Amino acid sequence: MAGTLTLPRSEKPSPAVLLIAGSGRVDRDETVFGHKPFLVLADHLTKQGFAVLRVDKRGVGQSTGNYDIATTEDFAADALAGVEYLKTRKEVDAERIGLIGHSEGGLIAPMVAVKSTDVAFIVLMAGPCVTGEAILYAQEALISRAMGVAEEQIRHQLEFQKQVLSIIKNEPDLEKARELLGLIVAKQLANLPKEEQQASAEAMEAQMQRCNSRWLRYYLTYDPAISLKLLKIPVLAINGELDTQVSPKQNLPIIAKILEESGNQNHRIIEFPKLNHFFQTCETGSILEYGQIEETIAPAVLDILSDWILETTANF
Repeated sequence: MAGTLTLPRSEKPSPAVLLIAGSGRVDRDETVFGHKPFLVLADHLTKQGFAVLRVDKRGVGQSTGNYDIATTEDFAADALAGVEYLKTRKEVDAERIGLIGHSEGGLIAPMVAVKSTDVAFIVLMAGPCVTGEAILYAQEALISRAMGVAEEQIRHQLEFQKQVLSIIKNEPDLEKARELLGLIVAKQLANLPKEEQQASAEAMEAQMQRCNSRWLRYYLTYDPAISLKLLKIPVLAINGELDTQVSPKQNLPIIAKILEESGNQNHRIIEFPKLNHFFQTCETGSILEYGQIEETIAPAVLDILSDWILETTANF
């Protein structure tokens, strides 16, 4: 694993944070749509007195390994290695190491925290708390609505998505799954006007190739509640009101309920108004807005994060 460790100007060991990125082939800055959220986050937190480690995912940037065969569980193992690395640094206070996970990273952070007694706190930024299958159905509907797609069309898209995910879940053989996916794609294309079929065929073929992976098979059925129920350390869970990728209405109430029922004594849940999946101030939450918005992360989010971590680590 290759990454960047930023250190505050301090004479004594500092609290530290490991940043865990969302899904996809992302580098240490979580570069996406022309923005570098983890660079902004690391810069802000380091100036507030925290050591911050951010890494290229396996098989991305300067990190070696094979991204294509990795699952969420593998990425959790990589994050655990990051915690172990931080413990070796004399500049880091090993008693005050925390995790900040964004999107899928918010699913990974609790997995790591229950495996390591060295994790002192976690922050979930748009972290899911239902299965990947439930996330993807909600995502399909919310993204489509934000883009102005008609409800009837959304219904058709969801029916097709259910067929695809059923094959992914139930056929472990990648080659057999590819053949079955090809059949339902052909059926779907047959219902389109001839002039649209060629362009749609290429897009759908690429989509099916991405879907037919070990990563998606694991993600579809993993239940994040399993790890959350075991957490006794401080937890901050935040979401944007207009997040169309990880719905706050679908996830935040469940996170709160699980933490309360499991007796977690230090947790805070915040839904930020008018923010999207990347915590940018937005109009609709549509993914089409991400690259058009100048702001990378809303200042209020940066302040809440650093204030909460400062308060939390001061109590250790």
